[in-house]
Amino acid sequence: MREISVAEAKRFDKFAQEKLGVPSIILMENAGRSVASEAIKMGCQKVAVVCGVGNNGGDGLVAARHLLNAGKKVSIYLVGKTSKLKTDSQINFNILLGMKQKIINCEETEKFILRFPSLLAKADLVIDAIFGIGLISDVRKPYSEIIAFLNRSGKPILSVDVPSGLDGDTGKILGVAIKAQKTVTFVAPKIGFSKADGPKCCGEIIIKDIGVIYG
Repeated sequence: MREISVAEAKRFDKFAQEKLGVPSIILMENAGRSVASEAIKMGCQKVAVVCGVGNNGGDGLVAARHLLNAGKKVSIYLVGKTSKLKTDSQINFNILLGMKQKIINCEETEKFILRFPSLLAKADLVIDAIFGIGLISDVRKPYSEIIAFLNRSGKPILSVDVPSGLDGDTGKILGVAIKAQKTVTFVAPKIGFSKADGPKCCGEIIIKDIGVIYG
């Protein structure tokens, strides 16, 4: 399968929604379920899902729900303000709240950074759903601190679509980036995965469709 650019990936999402009529929430559901399936294959029992407020974070929230449904112990962390959640991500956030699932908000940065090591200690897998392919500038606090901690933790990390902090086109690290054991990417591998820092950040690359095949 050929590699695609970030622009091509975005165009495919738009094509799936506008030309084929696949609602964006369905694309997110398919993506998140694929991530959960791969996490289960990795033999995890206790999973920490670290989400941003964009669509990548929404994929992580969907994955968390499917892992809960599979009987896994899941802790969910939201990095950013809930008011900034994208529409589909907000829907999945609300579903988890309706399931009485606790979501730990990382809005109070200093307090969270102090608590994060102990909160994460029991996890045997981390799902990185902080940033997706849309990131174009250097990672700032608190995201940079959390990414750096996750890399130091020694926990295996499964990244959603692209390791957070990696430029999907150039393969360059944007200040700091997740060093994943595996990356579940959607539609096709991104060009940056084989360039510069891409290989050492992505780990094993697993390609999943989102309900529509890329032509």
